[in-house]
Parts: sequence; structure tokens; C-alpha cells
Amino acid sequence: MGYITGEDRNQIILFPESIDEYVSDNNSIRIIDEYIKQLDLEILGFNRAVNPSLGRPPYHPKDMLKLYLYGYLNRIRSSRRLEQEAIRNLEIIWLIRKLKPDFKTIADFRKDNKKALKKVFRDFTKLCDEWELFGKELVAIDGSKFRACNSKKNNYNSKKLERHLKYLDERIESYMQELDHHDITEASLEKPDVNTITERIQQLKDRKEKYESYQRKLKQSGENEISTTDPDSRLMANHNNVEVSYNVQTTVDAKHKLIADFKVIQKPNDLGELDNMALRAKKLFGNKTFEVLADKGYYQAKDLKKCTENGITVYITKQTYANGTKDPAFYSDQFKYDPTKNVYLCPAGKELHYYRDRKKDGKIIGYEYRNDAACKKCEFKERCTKAKKGRTICRHADQDFLDRIDSQTKRNIKKYKLRQMIVEHPFGTIKRGWGAYFFLTKRKVSVSAEISLSFLAYNLKRAINILGTEEILRRLRQRRKVVLA
Repeated sequence: MGYITGEDRNQIILFPESIDEYVSDNNSIRIIDEYIKQLDLEILGFNRAVNPSLGRPPYHPKDMLKLYLYGYLNRIRSSRRLEQEAIRNLEIIWLIRKLKPDFKTIADFRKDNKKALKKVFRDFTKLCDEWELFGKELVAIDGSKFRACNSKKNNYNSKKLERHLKYLDERIESYMQELDHHDITEASLEKPDVNTITERIQQLKDRKEKYESYQRKLKQSGENEISTTDPDSRLMANHNNVEVSYNVQTTVDAKHKLIADFKVIQKPNDLGELDNMALRAKKLFGNKTFEVLADKGYYQAKDLKKCTENGITVYITKQTYANGTKDPAFYSDQFKYDPTKNVYLCPAGKELHYYRDRKKDGKIIGYEYRNDAACKKCEFKERCTKAKKGRTICRHADQDFLDRIDSQTKRNIKKYKLRQMIVEHPFGTIKRGWGAYFFLTKRKVSVSAEISLSFLAYNLKRAINILGTEEILRRLRQRRKVVLA
């Protein structure tokens, strides 16, 4: 029995196959083609959306957008790789009709249409809303770090610059001493000559001047750090690794785990972003009230109050603060408050009484409770605190409100446990599944456009999995008929 064989490459075909035959009717790239055909690129703000009358004819921005969306759906983000795929990938050859743009043209399209690419993401979320893929009842908010196009070596803070300058001063001093004693070292052939030493000293002085200029920039800007390759990126900790990164905030709808909104920030933590993301989601959902799930990184009284005032129900876990001795039996949450007496009861059974107000910028932010006399005699003092006088417990000025939020979360703990399953799904797919855990572009506005392509590809993939290729194509074609009519 013979093997299955292919066709002879030299065989002439009387009726040649069309390119369209290489792509099946239910192939998902037909969705990309159909959706982008319906976009009004002029309204979205794409460059060259209107055909210019002068100069060399450009590529149509719809073709370039199709190429990028296909690439992000198939783990191809590099403009050089997209250039190669346009030559050898039959699906791309079909999608952009045998066009072969070079990598510079591909890269320039993303660079020149940063804001417009974000608008395409918004347009597709509106389309998903039309198809009722958003539940608008429960959302999860979280942030994830994406590595920036800037190494740790090219990120500097004050301490690092001082350390480098100290080292350079020591090296310059060492070379100066070599020059002073050159007549002694001249006998050794292995020692550098005067010209070599002078050249090295100049190199060190140039580096010193560069670091001093960074110091001046830090003082003028008031920032804590400076990144030289991507000035907008910042040093952030992520799972015990410290990398120069961006913090990408997302709002994910619970119904189908679709991304409703996103925002790129430069802060290494999530504090202060809950109310902002929640209110943005409320605007997107037509001012409808809904519930929000968030982790303890968002736990801040003023943000929670703002959400509550706007009719948004928040389920969030509170932070646990350790004491100086790191003994869990004496963490601050082990001290129970008695509202009738206005005292705290410590794990040893002693009462801590009101001591004074705690203020910041002239405003009362909390109230301190102490009992120095009881602490001095307490047998558990060494386990409880390192302070000589005794333990101090601070009660937040809005603690009554925070207690209500904590109680609300405990009553709905089953719902809260859905948080990770909802919000980590997009990050897991994009970072681990598609390998897009780092940015290729620089500056905040550029990485926002880049991540919008990733999120657009993710939402498109989710919609295909939910509705199926044939159903989406049917809806898109029906939508086009309505527009044409």
C-alpha cells in the first residue's frame, strides 16, 4: 500500500484555485474581515482614512488593522514577524489580498494610530453590549504588571545614583594615583600607559556627568525614579520579581469574562483606583447599579465611600497589619472594639482607652488607644510590641463604615470567591497563553494602544467561543444590511 502523496509542483492546473478556497466558510478570520469592513475609520480617527490626493498611494488602514488584529489573535505582535507572515501565511494572504507591507510600514501604523486603536476596542465592546454579552450585574476589578521596554540597568533612583557616583569617584581617584606614580609603574609592561589612563579617566568623568544630570532631573521633577529608555515606565514588584513595568487596570464582566474597560497607570500598587474604575464602568453600563469584586490592594475608605454613594456595592477583603514582633496572635485585627465603652480589648483581656487623635495635613484620620500601665505589667508584652511604653491601636476615622463593608463581604463570601476566576482569566490568556507579558512599544500612550489590541483580540476570541463563528458572521452581515438600508 502506498503513501498519501501531494500534488506535483510542476503540474499546470487548467482551472487555478482562487485564494478564497484556501479559507473555509467558518474560519474565524472571516469575522475579522467582516467586522473591520464595517468600521468608519474616519470617525475613529485613523490616519489616511481618507485617500490622500497627493503622493504615493498608501496602504488602506483597514488592511493594516486586519493584519494587526490577526497577529494579536495568533501570538504575532512583532512588525518584522508580521511582515514575514504576510508573505507565507495563506490566511493573511487571503485577509489582506496578497499585500506585502514592510515592517516599517506595519510598525508606523501602530505608532501613528495610538488613540484610534483604543477607540476600536471601545467600538467592539459596544458591539458586544448590543449582542447582550455583558451581564452588567457583577464585575471584578484588578491590575497586573506588564514588563516595559526598559531594563533595570536603565532605571535609576537617588540611592542608586549616589552609589554609582561614589564608585566612579573611587575609580577616578585610583587612576589619578596611577598617574602620580606612573614613573614607578612604568617598569611593568602589564600596566596601562599615561594615554590609556587619561582616556579611562575621561570616560569615567563622562559617566559621572550623565549620572549627575539624572540627579538634577529627579530633583526638578520631584519623581522618585527615572527610566532612560521608556521615561514613563516605573520599577514595580510582581510575584517576588522586580521589573520596570506598567500597571494595567481592568474591569471584567462576570457573565462571559469580557473586558469592559482598562487603564494603564504608572503606580506600582492599586490603591486609589477602585472608585475610578468602578465609576468608569458605571458610565459604560448606562449608569446602571452593579456589584464590584476587588482584592485588599484596593482597600481604601474614601474610594469605598465614593462607590457606595454612587450606588455601587463593593465586596472587598481588608488588609491585615502585622505587629512589630510578627506574632499573628497579636495582630491588630485580634484587638476587639467595644463601642459601648469606646475601648479596645486586647488578646490578654486588658482594655485600651482613647489616648489622642491621629492627624494628617490638619485632618483627623484616626484615633489612638493605649494603656501603658497595663502593658508594662503584661506577660505577653514581648510578643505584642517592641515599643517601650506599650501597644498603640489606631482606629480609622471611618472605621464604622469599613466594618459595614467587611460585614457585607463576609455575608457574600461565596460571591467574592468568584473574583479570581473572573478577573484573572483575561490576564492568564494574554500573558501565559499568548505570551504578551511585556510591551514592545515605549511611553504610556503607546503601551495603551498596544494593550488595547491585546484586549480587543481577547474579547473577539471570547465572543467567537460564546456565539460561534457562523452566528457572529450572520449578525455582522445582518448589521451591515441594516446600515446599508
